[in-house]
Amino acid sequence: MTTKDIYNLAVNLGIDSDLRGTEKVKKQLAREKKKYEKLDDKQKKNFDKEKLTNPYSDTRILFDGGKKEIKKILVGIDMETPELLLADKLGGIDLVIAHHPEGKALSNLDNVMHLQTEILANYGVPINIAESIMRSRISEVSRSVAPINHNRAVDASRLLNINYMCTHTIADNLAAKFLIDLFEKRKPEFVEDILETLKELPEYQEAIKIDAEPRLFVGQKENYCGKVVVTEFTGGTSGSKDMYEKMAQAGIGTIISMHMGEEHRKQAEKYHLNVVIAGHIASDSLGMNIFLDELESKGIKILTCSGLTRFKRK
Repeated sequence: MTTKDIYNLAVNLGIDSDLRGTEKVKKQLAREKKKYEKLDDKQKKNFDKEKLTNPYSDTRILFDGGKKEIKKILVGIDMETPELLLADKLGGIDLVIAHHPEGKALSNLDNVMHLQTEILANYGVPINIAESIMRSRISEVSRSVAPINHNRAVDASRLLNINYMCTHTIADNLAAKFLIDLFEKRKPEFVEDILETLKELPEYQEAIKIDAEPRLFVGQKENYCGKVVVTEFTGGTSGSKDMYEKMAQAGIGTIISMHMGEEHRKQAEKYHLNVVIAGHIASDSLGMNIFLDELESKGIKILTCSGLTRFKRK
């Protein structure tokens, strides 16, 4: 496989596991194509053509030095200059894959957050309200990533001549879909059932060893779950703290999330939602492992670092 082959596989897996459904993703790509066709030649020159086939702005090839066959990769959650130097020191690494975005994938992080709007709508929040709630949060994230030195690690990969890419929302989609399918099968009745189910998974078992286990942020273990949703697992970063009132009104009882800030937690508590925090890095590892299983099945040797705990399901 080439770097481009691996990238295309990642995008296809992300689309197949997208919580919106593949038809809505196809409509998004069709809208991007219409936008592109209306541009003049000068505007087309600056258009990111990856948007025509990849709906996830935070998943990109960041540097491709032209190595034709990828045999050995180094993968982690945050892969920056120190990890690229590690790849160079180890030797024989054809490609470095980060989960968290870098380069242009980081500068465009806000663009993928529109996914959350449609997920909220799928959970029963009226789409016009979901759009309004998310709009200000998306703008906030756009401003927050603007001053970052986006290309710092990308420059390091270029100087070291190590192929470099990131797979953010695609892996988050895989993790979210995995957990949704699991809980639809288990049908938990009480909040404690959710915590116990999460702790059965090897990524979360490993997190327990370093005191980063799944935790209850809001509610009581003895509470009934009510309607359980997986949210803020995918779609770039945390959504708006204003969404919890609307989620409660939509009949949601329990949220399973990767992580949650204090202001968000207070709002969820205010509207009597149960909140189970699965854990950030363990959840990222879950999604990346599902992706890496696909790569390993194609004969690629995988080394992991930077918080990624490798467990195989195939």
